[in-house]
Amino acid sequence: MIKFIDCKDKSYLSRVNKILSKRRNAENQDIKIVKKILNDVRKNELKALKKYEIRFSGNSEIRISNEKLKKTIKKLNPKVKKAIDFAYKRISNFHYRQKKDLKNIYYKDSFGNKLEYKNVPIDSVGFYVPGNLPSTLLMNTIPAKIAKVRRLVLATPKVNGKFNSAVLYAAKKIGIKEIYSMGGAQAIASLAYIQKVNKIVGPGNKFVAEAKKQLPNNLVGTESMYCGASEICVLADKYTDINQIATSLVSQAEHDPDSQCILVTKQRSLIVKVKKEINKILNTIPRKKIAISSLKKNGLAIKVYSDKQVIDVINELAPEHLELNVNNYKRYEKKIMNAGSICNGRFTPMSLSDYTVGTNHVLPTSGSAKFSSGLSLCEFVKKISIVTLSKLGVEKIGNPAITLSEFEELFAHTQSIKSRMRRN
Repeated sequence: MIKFIDCKDKSYLSRVNKILSKRRNAENQDIKIVKKILNDVRKNELKALKKYEIRFSGNSEIRISNEKLKKTIKKLNPKVKKAIDFAYKRISNFHYRQKKDLKNIYYKDSFGNKLEYKNVPIDSVGFYVPGNLPSTLLMNTIPAKIAKVRRLVLATPKVNGKFNSAVLYAAKKIGIKEIYSMGGAQAIASLAYIQKVNKIVGPGNKFVAEAKKQLPNNLVGTESMYCGASEICVLADKYTDINQIATSLVSQAEHDPDSQCILVTKQRSLIVKVKKEINKILNTIPRKKIAISSLKKNGLAIKVYSDKQVIDVINELAPEHLELNVNNYKRYEKKIMNAGSICNGRFTPMSLSDYTVGTNHVLPTSGSAKFSSGLSLCEFVKKISIVTLSKLGVEKIGNPAITLSEFEELFAHTQSIKSRMRRN
């Protein structure tokens, strides 16, 4: 079921890349319809949106009424409500501490020139949240709320024709006023062309990811990461509990048929044991078919022979989630440069970070952790430079600027600078 790579030969990284490329290319297949949906919703707006909602999910109710919202929330199990409240508090506590990264900068130079760097919240953000995942709603919207985004808009598809009471409760707790029942590429199109938000964030399947990618970047922003199908990489050694490894891999596989599950270890015998344990676990979960499909398509076990190979392989994978479930995880962690999130040690399952740890679970996928980070407050602010020059200041810094503008043959720039230097 799970593919195997032995890192004996020097070409092991190219073999890893070949398998990864096959999966990543597969994510870009069957998405020609996305362009059609985007154009249709742009031109025909609500009419087109309803057409695709009915076609793909049988949904004709786009906007939820306040009455239905209250009625649905009342059905929520008190235990689930309490768990959402607990997660809300922990996620808020962690993200509130990120505010120190958003401090404005101001200074005055020796010539009396004032330079500022101001953080301004994005005015409106649309959130795409899969229909049965209140945790994802919390992870996406709490940073935006702390960053003081004024308008929060939620797009969440129904599941089996019904609104999810937990998702709606979480939305109410956040204070979201606009809630729409819509999913897929048509939801992304709607947020851009009908609700007209300034930015769209939130994970989804390959159609959602592709829709965000195809939107004009001068119309609406998206996350500074690629949010595709989820991924996990587990580093294990001879001391690692087999059940912990297997449950971590299967927990990711049950998300989506396109999810990626990778085991990295120096022990060949451990791989055999993990495969057997996976088969046992699969028989105990409701989403068995999805998990099997994921493991068959994107399950991978990599046998390494040195710490250098461990580091090289993981940095090349740049996984969304990385579990360092080994005795001495510190010796690896400090050398891992590419990962969306790192879970250290035997007591830190990735699944827990999906809910109540407090760190964000919206993370870069498909290798984009090489150049991007998980969701944070920074996604929801713009930074504006503000400059106020003094008469002395423009005279002191003007001549070097004139030299550079003349060198670049931008003579209108030269004239503009000189016009300020001539003023009394």
